[in-house]
Amino acid sequence: MISSVSTIDEYIDQFEGDKKTYLNQVRQLIAEVVPAEATETISYQMPTFRFNGNLIHFAMNKQHLGLYPGPDAITHFAAELKDFKTSKGAIQIPIDQPLPEKIIRDIVAFNIEKLKDKQGPNWHKSRGNWLEAEELMQQILLKTTLKKEFKWGSDIYTHKGKNVIGWGGFKNFFSLWFYNGVFLKDKENVLISASEGKTKALRQWRFQHVSEMDSTKIEAYIQESIRTIDEGKEIKPSKSEAIPPSGILLEALHLDQVFHDHFKALTPGKQKEYIQYIDEAKQEKTKLSRLEKIKPLITANKGLHDKYK
Repeated sequence: MISSVSTIDEYIDQFEGDKKTYLNQVRQLIAEVVPAEATETISYQMPTFRFNGNLIHFAMNKQHLGLYPGPDAITHFAAELKDFKTSKGAIQIPIDQPLPEKIIRDIVAFNIEKLKDKQGPNWHKSRGNWLEAEELMQQILLKTTLKKEFKWGSDIYTHKGKNVIGWGGFKNFFSLWFYNGVFLKDKENVLISASEGKTKALRQWRFQHVSEMDSTKIEAYIQESIRTIDEGKEIKPSKSEAIPPSGILLEALHLDQVFHDHFKALTPGKQKEYIQYIDEAKQEKTKLSRLEKIKPLITANKGLHDKYK
């Protein structure tokens, strides 16, 4: 099986016989329901339809098709899904059974309705005009074997399923980010850590103008990044210590049992994001403002950064 794919066609072509037919049926079924402006992509190595956000993922497993429409859809259609094995965000459909077309259509339609008015993050607003820089990077990437994937609202290029490079134009600079940048020799002495003390492996290379971008040097950095993956270089994620809530967040949790229960139902990672979000505010009024902002997110069982995923 291909370790990394960049299109749904490539994903489906990994399979043969009934599995390939089944995947094509699912893809066609979803395509018939989604709006014309919806797009197909690969996200987290799964075929994905996007419409103001991730509409639905699907993936073939050994004995079942996995559908990933999100927890809201699964909760809403709990009665219709009672004959299928489900988890918080996934539905398992045995591949030896006929495709439940009506359920899939209804789930996709539900998510379309939910997302139709959503204003997702506009990754290009106020980022300046970097069309030439984008085109230059696309030309450089054509010389590599990297696969394009869609992650965190942006195109990321991968090798053997590992992130290698991404880029984006901002108001005052154009940035390349190398996910294994900490292991690069950095002969040009250009790489920086955008978030000192937080970023471990990621490094950035920034340009004030496209004329500063030397395609030969950039390609050399990309090829070196690919080699770090082939050599197995990576920083293993370490389990960070839990941070208990304190201050106004702790007080709010004590005063509101519903808010408390929803907060405790979040994963430890999401709890930590909210705690740090409050703690990082310097002024009390900012802490209070942030608390009011996160309350509806927590009550809706959402993480602080879920909208960017």
